[in-house]
Amino acid sequence: MSLFRLSIAALALALLAGCAAMPARDDGAWAPTPPMQPEIAAAPADGAIYHDNQNMELFADARAHRVGDILTIVLVESTQASKKASTSTSKKDKADVAAPTIMGKDLTINGNPLSVGLDSERNFDGSGSSSQSNQLTGQITVTVAQRLSNGNLIVRGEKWLTINQGQELVRIAGIVRPQDIGQDNTVASTRVADARISYTGRGTLADANTRGWLSRFFNSKWMPF
Repeated sequence: MSLFRLSIAALALALLAGCAAMPARDDGAWAPTPPMQPEIAAAPADGAIYHDNQNMELFADARAHRVGDILTIVLVESTQASKKASTSTSKKDKADVAAPTIMGKDLTINGNPLSVGLDSERNFDGSGSSSQSNQLTGQITVTVAQRLSNGNLIVRGEKWLTINQGQELVRIAGIVRPQDIGQDNTVASTRVADARISYTGRGTLADANTRGWLSRFFNSKWMPF
C-alpha cells in the first residue's frame, strides 16, 4: 500500500511540474490600454471650415507621452555570462617513533624492533565551469499603461505569432523615459527600466522540444535515487 501511495504522490508531483512548464495563456492584464477619455465637449456648429477634433496635429510631438499611446520597442537583448572555479589541496603527514632501548639494546618482539611509523597523504582536486549566452532581436509595439508623476511611462504589450503548427509569444513590460524615445517613436529595450521580457511558445514544435512528465520526474530533485 505504501508503494502505491508513493506512486500516486510521484504522479501528482509530475503533473504539477508539467503544468508549471506550460507557457502562459491569454491574460487580460496584457491587453492594450485604451487612451484616457477626456470630458465630452459640445459638438461644434456645422458649417465651419476647421474643427478642432479633426486636426492633424502637424506641429505636435508624435512620440508617445500619454496613456494609450503606442510605442515601438526594439529588442536588442544580448547577454553572456561565464564562471570558472578550481580548487586544489594537498596535505602530507609523516611521523616516526624509534623503538625503545633497554640497556643499550633495542626492544624487539620475535626479532622485530618495536619502532612505530605513521605516514598519511591526502589530495583533493576540484574544478567547475559554467557559461550561458542569450540573444533576442526584433521589434514589439506596446501601449503606454500609466504616466508617472516624474513623466516616465509604464509600458507593456505582447505579440502573438502563429506559424504553421505553433504559436510564439513575446511579452515586455517596463518603464521608459520620454528622453530615450527617438524621433521615430522607438526605444531600445536596453533603455527600458525594470524590464520584464518573456519569449515562450506552444504547439507541435514546442511539445517536441519538451521532455515528458515522467522523464522530468526522474530528473527532478524528488527522485530519491
